[in-house]
Amino acid sequence: MRAKPLHIERWTNCDPQFDLDVFSSKIKVIHVFQMLCPGCVYRGIPQTIELYKKFNSDDLQVVGLHSVFENHEVMQPHALEVFTSEWRLPFPVGIDKREDGEWMPETMKTYQLQGTPSLIVIDHLGEIQLNSFGHVDQGKIEAFLTELINKKQAA
Repeated sequence: MRAKPLHIERWTNCDPQFDLDVFSSKIKVIHVFQMLCPGCVYRGIPQTIELYKKFNSDDLQVVGLHSVFENHEVMQPHALEVFTSEWRLPFPVGIDKREDGEWMPETMKTYQLQGTPSLIVIDHLGEIQLNSFGHVDQGKIEAFLTELINKKQAA
């Protein structure tokens, strides 16, 4: 399935000019989370930090996507900035855009996400290779990303 652009209100924890092009020649790993989600905080974020340390390169880009579908009033951009600082997140984090009156953010709708944490992997051709809800085994995701990098380099 072909990837679609993310609907980002703004990026934080990065250069103000940063933007993620889902059609770039890099493999994209997108960790979708909410800062008040225990599964995101205690499993997804540590895993994403590890993936960033091992794989973020000219071939692969790791980012976070803060996609809030509950507790909207407390999960504002300034709280996310504190969260990214306190957790020492090394990767850019996009804030999923939400239309007034809608409970589900736009990227979450576009990618038909079931909730958080979710992991999306888009290959170097702009095709969605993984759209997974819940925790993904570390060994399996590392092997999967290594395989995608090898395919990209062989192309």
